[in-house]
Amino acid sequence: MNNGETLLSVEHLCQYFGRNKAVDDVSFEVKKGEVFGLVGESGCGKTTTGRSIIKLYDITSGNIFYKGERIAAGTLSYKEEIKAAKEAYKEAKKNGTDKAKLAEIKADTDARIAKAKEEMKAAMKDHKKHRTVTDIQMIFQDPIASLDPRMTVGQIIAEGLVINGEKDKKVIDEKVYEALEMVGLVREHAGRYPHEFSGGQRQRIGVARAVVMNPEIIIADEPVSALDVSIQAQVINLLDDLRHKMGLTVMFIAHDLSVVKYFSDRIGVMYFGKLVELADADELFEHPMHPYTKSLLSAIPVPDPQFEKKRQRITYVPLKEHDYSVDLPSLREVTPGHFVYCNDAEYEKYRAQVAE
Repeated sequence: MNNGETLLSVEHLCQYFGRNKAVDDVSFEVKKGEVFGLVGESGCGKTTTGRSIIKLYDITSGNIFYKGERIAAGTLSYKEEIKAAKEAYKEAKKNGTDKAKLAEIKADTDARIAKAKEEMKAAMKDHKKHRTVTDIQMIFQDPIASLDPRMTVGQIIAEGLVINGEKDKKVIDEKVYEALEMVGLVREHAGRYPHEFSGGQRQRIGVARAVVMNPEIIIADEPVSALDVSIQAQVINLLDDLRHKMGLTVMFIAHDLSVVKYFSDRIGVMYFGKLVELADADELFEHPMHPYTKSLLSAIPVPDPQFEKKRQRITYVPLKEHDYSVDLPSLREVTPGHFVYCNDAEYEKYRAQVAE
């Protein structure tokens, strides 16, 4: 379990691809030693969030901190601040504001622009300074596509060590063998190619590639979704064993809520690029508040045919559930540690439900 120390902090993360807002204003913290689950339907932005943290994408806006140090930053918010300051001055000038007042507005505009430019420069400096963060490693969803078919397993696992400057072949080989044995494979597998392995074994190779770097955080991006159910349990148990053995912190991305509940300490629920609910795993399952979370939980199958025949699934239709035309929503703490994306009216409703 975690000791309360914040290891990873994501603040107002935005990741846009053209007009598509894959991740929009997402904020959360990951504590040292915990498993933080991130769930939601396909296309909600879970994987993009993980890839943004590990800097496979240059983030559009927001900040990512690791151990209190900024490792990634976006510039859109600063550019928008500069644009807004210029527009405000133009509007004042257009409206015929008197010279004294206009000079005051101009001074304020120049100060806003200078501050935004200074902050943008600092953000870019931090972003470039930390091009790679080896303390954070990722296990990818597809165990076939994520392994180079022209490289041996040994070369795949050793690649990170070589990139980070390790030149002693004996040291590299020993670390590769150690990593293979940690994930339940044997030394002889180092000379083989990915196509010679089953799906579960390939995913173990992906895990070995991550743990060989001795990371503090592992981002596991749906590591079991492409595997058979029996193999899923093996991989989950492997990650759990490694977590305790190596003192790892895990960010576990998945759409299978039953798996996430088994493995996670805290869970964040994403919908359409937004984080809509965040709470401890038990709290989220026992007292879900956001209608989308209730919809997700209602979709979990129960191993009881009679119950399944009668069970009614909750359908989430945003336009029916919310009116955000005037009262805009934000992520708010309804009860200690339980955050929900809601507006003022919904917040009061949730608070009243808790009080009952």
